[in-house]
Amino acid sequence: MGRAGVVTRFSLRLNNDLTVRQFTELAAAAEDAGFDQVWVSHDLFLRSAPVLVAAAAAATRSVQLGIGIMNPFSAHPAELAMHAATLQELSRGRFLLGLGAGAEDFLGWAGLARPRPLAAAREAVLSCRALLQRSRPAADSRVSGGWRPEARLRFDGPPVPVYLGAMGPRMLALGGEIADGVLGLSFPPERAAASAAIVRDAALAAGRDPDAVDVPACFWCSVDDDPERAAAYLADKLAYYGPSLSADQLKDVGLTPDEFIPAARALDRGDVSTARALITADMLRLGIAGDAAAIVERARGLAGGGATHLSFGPPLGPDPVSAVVRLGREVLPALRGS
Repeated sequence: MGRAGVVTRFSLRLNNDLTVRQFTELAAAAEDAGFDQVWVSHDLFLRSAPVLVAAAAAATRSVQLGIGIMNPFSAHPAELAMHAATLQELSRGRFLLGLGAGAEDFLGWAGLARPRPLAAAREAVLSCRALLQRSRPAADSRVSGGWRPEARLRFDGPPVPVYLGAMGPRMLALGGEIADGVLGLSFPPERAAASAAIVRDAALAAGRDPDAVDVPACFWCSVDDDPERAAAYLADKLAYYGPSLSADQLKDVGLTPDEFIPAARALDRGDVSTARALITADMLRLGIAGDAAAIVERARGLAGGGATHLSFGPPLGPDPVSAVVRLGREVLPALRGS
């Protein structure tokens, strides 16, 4: 977390709906723009995040590359650790592993249940960390069914930082207790301070240094000189993901996940204009949309609330590469050290 109110780190979050070429171009642009980290989602039925990160590792030199997030229901923790250790080797120490319980709706598309998500996330983090430190996970695991003594990685390599994807208070607290970092999407972005406080308190209660836990203020951002066009691209994102957002967070702004269902259905049938029209002004406040000055103004408020790591997420804008360049040229310098 560092010194309150001083932004020391910036990251870019992207979706795995991008082609390999698009993702590698954006990762390279982010590195050139001054971002410290680039994260990519691993949503089911889109492109493979490990493959995207592998391609980006070859196209970049210094930026850290993370997957946010993978889950123990669609992939066993042994395989998660294998992916992470191999990507750490390929990237020469730049890889970050994001784990979490996954989105129940999306897992349901594959017929996957999500029992005991908090316990599953805990065991996934602890098991993956043990494997990535070249030791054995605890034998009594509900996730794996029980690790045998032979359960260990059979090649050397440096440990991998493990982040926990979290939105609800219990998962945020778990991140403070056991993870190296916590990826907690905030709706609206101003909720980041409350989320960080939960992580910090949990770290202290666990006897950890809370400043050693990276807690980026994660928000959705769309930047364009035309504010209406920027808002339209944010609306597309909200229409797609709205029904799967956390009810606990949305209730603070007077919204429910069900209110996004009509827009999601319109988007699913290809009626983009109707989907955008169904996203209200209150819904749009869940992210940040506008020109560079508007992004700076609202993001500066997050820094004032104590955020030291700002994480910009998609859609980013009508032209993502141009948006990343603009963020690097006009937004990051205005926020760095503020």
